[in-house]
This record gives sequence, C-alpha cells and structure tokens, in this order.
Amino acid sequence: QVQLVESGGGLVQAGGTLGLSCAASGRNIRQYAIGWFRQAPGKEREFVAAISWIGGSTYYADSVKGRFTISRDNAKNTLQLQMNSLKPEDTAVYYCAAGSVPRITPHAYDYWGQGTQVTVSS
Repeated sequence: QVQLVESGGGLVQAGGTLGLSCAASGRNIRQYAIGWFRQAPGKEREFVAAISWIGGSTYYADSVKGRFTISRDNAKNTLQLQMNSLKPEDTAVYYCAAGSVPRITPHAYDYWGQGTQVTVSS
C-alpha cells in the first residue's frame, strides 16, 4: 500500500511561482514512478510531469516544459513540482500518483493523492 499527500497549492498571480510537494510513504515506495497530473473543472485529468524514483529520469507535458520542474528528495521521500511563469490555464487541482513506470496516462497509476488546488489569477 502506498500513501501520497500533496501540499503547497494556493493562489498566485500570472507569471508567479508556486511549489507543490508530494509526501510518499508505503512499502517499496522507491520502486515506483511518481507522476503529477492536473484536472480543471469540466476537463479530463491530464499529465503534467513524471519522474522515475530509480535513476531520476524526468518527463514533461509540452504545455509545461521549460516552466515546471519535477524532482525528488530521497532523504525525505518527497516529490516536488516547482512551477514558474504560471498562467491562468494552469489553474487546476493537482494530483500526485504512483505507478510502476512513468507514463502519461492516468490509468497507468495505481495510487493517488487527494489533490491540491492551484489557482492562477490573470
């Protein structure tokens, strides 16, 4: 069983920065890949970024490439998503998820956090 808890969401102006954190715990957590997804009202959940805990390979959606950075802290078993140059269209509930491999489809992930709201004002 894996537990994921997101934190760090909030309200920020366009062009601003925000950092999200995902605290991960459970059996063999470091064998999982961790992904960040987001879901805006009325839209499907979409891939944002992912990282392999072993090796640290990273993957990004085109819409956030160059603005968002995913990283991991092995000592604390946490994952971070640093978001820069935020845009109003980044507004969504952000979720972290754990799966066997880093993929862009939500169905590939077995465990999910409860999400944290990010709102970017124009």
